Amino acid sequence: MTAVQKQMRRGVPSPPPEALRDDHRFAAWAAEAAGRVLLDLRDSGLAGKELKDAGDLRSHEVLMELFARYAPADSVLSEEQHRGTAGRHDRHTARRVWIIDPVDGTREYSEPPRDDWAVHVALWQDGELAAGAVSQPALGRTFHTGSAPAARKPATARPRIAVSRTRPPAFVEELAAELGADLAPMGSAGVKVISVVRGITDAYVHAGGQYEWDSAAPVAVARSAGLFTSRIDGTPLVYNQPEVLLPDLLVCRPELAAPILDHLATHPINH
Repeated sequence: MTAVQKQMRRGVPSPPPEALRDDHRFAAWAAEAAGRVLLDLRDSGLAGKELKDAGDLRSHEVLMELFARYAPADSVLSEEQHRGTAGRHDRHTARRVWIIDPVDGTREYSEPPRDDWAVHVALWQDGELAAGAVSQPALGRTFHTGSAPAARKPATARPRIAVSRTRPPAFVEELAAELGADLAPMGSAGVKVISVVRGITDAYVHAGGQYEWDSAAPVAVARSAGLFTSRIDGTPLVYNQPEVLLPDLLVCRPELAAPILDHLATHPINH
């Protein structure tokens, strides 16, 4: 028995019966299980790059073990798997593929007590995102497609746009000026998308390069909450593709979609 399996037996209980019957709740339970392991690891004394690397690997191992145990016929696309960790099954021929990001926002994860990092678990089935969960372990909350809240009304009269706290792109500053919006810096792509679901912000626009695992789960949750999602040219976000690079996206309140897309169509973006 591996060290990870021993830790799982101690710290990760069996899923509740409803999680085994419902993909939405299974996604949420799996994300929360990985999140608990990450919180324990965060308190272990590791720091900096060691904590980042250990968190990515440990969360990936936990999630892969859970899928092997409870969804053995499904395929998995993970950020860590893409880096070279062996996976199961061929996702290109599978009907069901779990798309996961074991730690979204490793920088923030490695900077306790920051809470703007997440675990992403999404299910792609027959060409569409069928379920998804974004767990924010340090916040003690998980948002999933089985009970996603309707997107809340804006918290302020001026729109707020979520941006990277370390490298906000210039094109978003131009967009904010045209919309009369304020910028809200935060970490983790998933946290930014969920901030729109929670009504903390009104839009998240990204064009700096991402991968499918960065957005699959949060986009699934955003869609179930009634938000608008697309590429920045207005075309649909498509997942489980041969090329996993999905470099841009827009998630926003429906009434902001047209003015944002109009602006992006007429203003060149330097990636």
